[in-house]
Order: sequence, then structure tokens, then C-alpha cells
Amino acid sequence: MNATRRTLLAGLGAGLGAAALPRQAGAQQPALIRKPIPSSGEMLPVIGLGSARRYEEAKTEEDLAPLRETFQRFHALAGTVLDTAPSYGNAEAIMGGLVADLNIRPALFLATKVGADNKEQGRAQIEQSFRNLRADRIDLLAVHNLRDITNQLATLRDLKAQGRIRYVGATTSFDRQYEAFEAMMRREALDAIQIDYALDNRNAAERIIPLARDRGMAVFINLPFGRGSVFRATQGRPLPEWAAEIDCTSWAQFMLKYIVSHDAVTCAVPGMAQARYVDDNLKAAQGRMPDAAMRRRMEQFIDAL
Repeated sequence: MNATRRTLLAGLGAGLGAAALPRQAGAQQPALIRKPIPSSGEMLPVIGLGSARRYEEAKTEEDLAPLRETFQRFHALAGTVLDTAPSYGNAEAIMGGLVADLNIRPALFLATKVGADNKEQGRAQIEQSFRNLRADRIDLLAVHNLRDITNQLATLRDLKAQGRIRYVGATTSFDRQYEAFEAMMRREALDAIQIDYALDNRNAAERIIPLARDRGMAVFINLPFGRGSVFRATQGRPLPEWAAEIDCTSWAQFMLKYIVSHDAVTCAVPGMAQARYVDDNLKAAQGRMPDAAMRRRMEQFIDAL
């Protein structure tokens, strides 16, 4: 996906210099569209930053430099939501180090996950997440892919009662788990879910996302580019002229605006490991959004490719 994305963005300008815009420069940009977490009313920008893949194996300063630039740019443009997981290699520790080095923790919404087979393993993993993220408090902690869901949710609720985490959630990115995930959503009180959803992967919109709305759960979206399949389908194609009606200037914005215009979606977390991707993706949190008729038009366009 990243190679294809680089091809699509080749004309968007040279890479940013080492120094990102200061935070006050971000204030000169159009404000990012925000949506509430239903359980609290807290408002979050509709585009966050995911950390799978490129953050997993970063070790050298050469590896870290573009990630640091990415974080600087994300912060400068008023991005707040950072999403990671212990299963993403070194991503938690990399993110925690970058946040600490840049001294931007108060402005951020940190989300991570727990994926363990029993209560003891889960507690140990969570404590390591606190150390990796260099955080006394984590904003959202979710049970990853329904793993040992009952025990892990009990632990998360204890941590929330202690004030160490703010929100409790659960995630999946696999259709084969949807039935069990839906059943879990019906029996458990959660602040948030995270689910896979993309223009060419709309199954979650049939039951999961509407149920989250009915149950008062925030909806975070992983894999908003459909594991790269939408980029592959659109590579080399110009945007349709009518994309200008929703202020889209790139395919990434087209795909993301479709996702976050769903009334029950709170925030999409595409992976971003270059500052230019931040510039591109965060524009999907600005300007005009698709209405129901436009969303159907976008679906029909992608389905016909």
C-alpha cells in the first residue's frame, strides 16, 4: 500500500524539512472536524494516526527521523488521536519515545490495546504498555480481536475505576469475528469499538456500526484504505470531477471522507509514517463532507472499478 500511496502522492510536493510547523501555525489551517465520544461528549478530530507496520521495526535514527517529522506535523495541524497496540512490534515504545521527546503528551489522545490469553498475562501486558507509552494514564484501552474478552474487560474496568484509563473498548478487523463481536456489544457496556471499514469493505456498516450508535459507543475505524485494495484499484486514475463537490484533492481524502461522513463513525486511524501523508489525510477532516446521496455515488463509483 505504501509504495502505491507514494506513487499517488508523487506530485503533491517535496518532502518537508526536518523542522515541522510550530503548533501555532496549525491554528492558521481550517479547523479539523470533530465528533463526540457518546459516553462523555469529548470531541475528537475525525482523523487520527495509526502506527502499524512502519513503526514496528524502527530502530536507527534514519528509521526514526521520518516518524518524528510525522508526529511533529500531526501535532502542528492539531491532530490528537494516536492508535497503537502491543502486537505492532516496537510501535508502542516508538510512539511513547516520540511523544516524550517532542513533549506533546497533554495534547494527545493515546489509544492502545490488550491481547492476552488470561488475566495475569493481560495485566502484565497493560503495565508494559504504560511503560512503553511513558504515560501515567491511557485515554482508550481496548481488548484486541476479542481475545479473552471477559477477563480483559474486567481488568480494564478496574483500571478505569482507578483513573488509569479513561475509556474501555474492544476491537476486531476480521469478518469472521463479526457475529461474536456483535453479541459482545449487546451484552457489554463499552465506551468505544474499533472495526475495519473501507469504501470496498462495507460489511461493518450493515450491523456493527449501527449497533454501536444504538448502544452509545464511539466507533474508531481501522484499515480505512481496505488493506491497500482501494489504492490499487484507483492507481493511475484521476479523481472524478464531482469529487470537488466535497473538497477532495486526492484519493486518500476521497476514501477517508466516505468513512468519517458516516454518522456513527467517530474517528478513522489510517497509518501515517511520513509528514506528507499527514498533510494529505488531515484534509479529509476539513471542508465539505458527503451527504447520503454522495456516499451512494462514491460506493457505485468504487464498485464499478
